[in-house]
Amino acid sequence: MKKALALTMAAAMALSLAACGSSSSSEAASDSTSSAATSTSTEGTEESAGEAVTLNWAVWDLESTAYWKAMADGYMASHPNVTIEMTDLGSTDYMTQLAGGNGELDILTIKDIPGYSNLINLEMLVPMNDILTRDTADFGGVIEQLTASDGNFYAVPFRSDFWVLFYNKDLFDQAGLEYPSNDMTFDQFDQLIREVAAATGVYGNFYHTWRSDVTLFGILDGQNTIIDGNYDFLKPYYETVLSEQADKVVPDYGELKTSALHYSAAFENGQAAMCNMGSWFIATLQTYNNEAAENGVEPVNFGIVKYPHPDGVAAGTTLGTVTSLGINPYSENQAAAADFINWCVSDEGAAAIAATGTFPAVSNDQINEIIASTEGFPSDEASKEALNTTAVYLEMPLTDKASEIETVLNQEHDAIMTGAESVDEGIANMNEQVQEILAG
Repeated sequence: MKKALALTMAAAMALSLAACGSSSSSEAASDSTSSAATSTSTEGTEESAGEAVTLNWAVWDLESTAYWKAMADGYMASHPNVTIEMTDLGSTDYMTQLAGGNGELDILTIKDIPGYSNLINLEMLVPMNDILTRDTADFGGVIEQLTASDGNFYAVPFRSDFWVLFYNKDLFDQAGLEYPSNDMTFDQFDQLIREVAAATGVYGNFYHTWRSDVTLFGILDGQNTIIDGNYDFLKPYYETVLSEQADKVVPDYGELKTSALHYSAAFENGQAAMCNMGSWFIATLQTYNNEAAENGVEPVNFGIVKYPHPDGVAAGTTLGTVTSLGINPYSENQAAAADFINWCVSDEGAAAIAATGTFPAVSNDQINEIIASTEGFPSDEASKEALNTTAVYLEMPLTDKASEIETVLNQEHDAIMTGAESVDEGIANMNEQVQEILAG
């Protein structure tokens, strides 16, 4: 671990976002953490406004991630007696290092659901039910998806990325086709892929090699998940994408794996008219366009719309990933840590995050306007409307079997997409192997 220098700004505010857990957290740890951190709005505020306190916050990629400093500076500007130090654990094995334990850390940033589950099992997180002051409904159902089998949630999301559809306006103009809409079914998406490919000679869509690019259309109905052990619902999505692949209107999965062509390069270079991808890609395209002239490339005239959805599912239903904050049960500054976390998910904290071009976990019209006002965001109203979601389902729900299940699904996905197995064979293998995991 290497500690970053303490951020000591206290002047002007710089405003430039899984067992289901341990139902048996140790009584001693649970009692002490609950009593230390429950009265957040009083104890945390008093501590931060009076006695000096230093909070040690575990993060990754500190120098290249703008929102860490924006959050710390924003909080310290209104809490002058608090100093926030950030310990950069790096991104490669961040969750492994975090799970190794560090009694000096007060605030733990949680990168993914498997890591979250592991921390719960290791009893390294404080229950947040009585600590969070913001209404859980403001998180769009995500808190419920982070709630363990004991009824507790052990982290609060501050950042949320969700999937949208990116499209190249110039290619659609060239094809004489209307732009994608904010209410498009999966079947309509398939038709549009074929139409724009036929008219332009480029790929209609770029499905990246991640399993989620294909399979997670199937969980948007809210009835299916990827952890239940039955994957028959994935068949129509695999069959559709494989048909598109056979007709050469989308890239060949095997060739993508071999060439390692990244979705960003393919879309930026005009090799695909559309790309289903997470909202994090917006900032990538903004940077690409801002630097296009000095790099000698053409900017991408892009727009975004809401994610294509199955029939009968409301427009704006999408997939999401969250980054969350939790409290170390061994911290001696739990009340102050709780106050910081509550600030991060307040409207003020969300605005600080949004100002960096990052999507906070709690959103409203004002927050969306901040995002839409960042340099290089598409100016059309449809792109702005795409920021409004109806429901967000986590790509991987909370389970202590997450890593094992993910391994099986990825292996079978690879076999299906390369033709090593038929769709039926691959799904049968998923069902059999995951059910064995769940029974183990």
